[in-house]
Amino acid sequence: MTPPLPTSLLLNGREFSYAAIQEYPARLAEPLNGYEAKVLDFIRQWLNGTQEFNLTTSGSTGPPAPIVLRRRQLEASARRTADFFDLGPGDRALVCLNCEYIGGMMMLVRGLERNMHLTIVEPHADPFAHVAANAEFDFSAFVPLQLKTILAAGHAKRLNRMKAILVGGAPADATLQQELQPLSAAVWLTYGMTETCSHVALRRLNGPQASTSFRVLSGIAAGQDERGCLTLRGDVTDDQLITTNDVVNLLDSHTFEWLGRADFVINSGGVKVPAEKVELVLDVALAEIGESRRCFVAGQPDERLGQAITAFIEGPALTAAQEEQLRKLLAERLGRYEQPKQVVYVPEFQTTATGKLNRAATLRTL
Repeated sequence: MTPPLPTSLLLNGREFSYAAIQEYPARLAEPLNGYEAKVLDFIRQWLNGTQEFNLTTSGSTGPPAPIVLRRRQLEASARRTADFFDLGPGDRALVCLNCEYIGGMMMLVRGLERNMHLTIVEPHADPFAHVAANAEFDFSAFVPLQLKTILAAGHAKRLNRMKAILVGGAPADATLQQELQPLSAAVWLTYGMTETCSHVALRRLNGPQASTSFRVLSGIAAGQDERGCLTLRGDVTDDQLITTNDVVNLLDSHTFEWLGRADFVINSGGVKVPAEKVELVLDVALAEIGESRRCFVAGQPDERLGQAITAFIEGPALTAAQEEQLRKLLAERLGRYEQPKQVVYVPEFQTTATGKLNRAATLRTL
């Protein structure tokens, strides 16, 4: 028997009917905080057929920029994801990303378009701490920090009841990928951006189908420009060609390996070093010495080299023995010009509103 279609949603533990939301704020007398008001206003616009939506890019790789997305683009993205994961009426979605940005907004659109039961909570490190203890879900999306916190809190069983789990907004480091392997539920790393209405490609992180390459969703045309950067076109881009700054190895018209950002290249002594490559090796090496921490690499001014490769590690300084062990591992796995010339410890990294590492803001604090 077909389950009854939802007529309401849960937002921060309170129930709101769609009929009342359509007339928001006239029929909602309950006091709302700023986040709740913005979520309900977007849902009101969607239910009432608004055709264009103003968003702001996340700002993780440059200044946040305004962008207008059309309803048909958002509908196409929601349809493609829902079809891929077989999501439909009666399924239960946990929305715990920031709905002011594309990742959280598209979770709302998917739920509304497929008549799913929506449970919405403000972004927290452990979203399950803010929903009913017996609440079960079929689908959700998290940032890596949330997934790490959820697993550390012992919520693996709740994750395993899901059809699919998305993780995005930041790289999934080696430690997290290892922690995901015992899960029976499928966990997918997403590739996308505001301009593509969230993800357009997926990479399985756990289980026998785990892969090192992304698979572009059907209906999306992928290519490369003269720099080797990924290009995308499809209904989610309103059939406009989107040229990214992501250097990829295009395996075929549907599959690619992400190599790093073209604008994250450090010119050190005339040698162009991809920062993401060094960061990946650094992340794995830290995990191997028992210090799983956030880290990144940047070029710092140097009289001799022009830019000196510098490793920034979050948290207190390693012991002398640990740092020596770390440098030994890096020397074994990186070329001479790729190895960080110094290590800088930062008490806490700066992040964007969507939880992404903000390298530029972190560097400014130093």
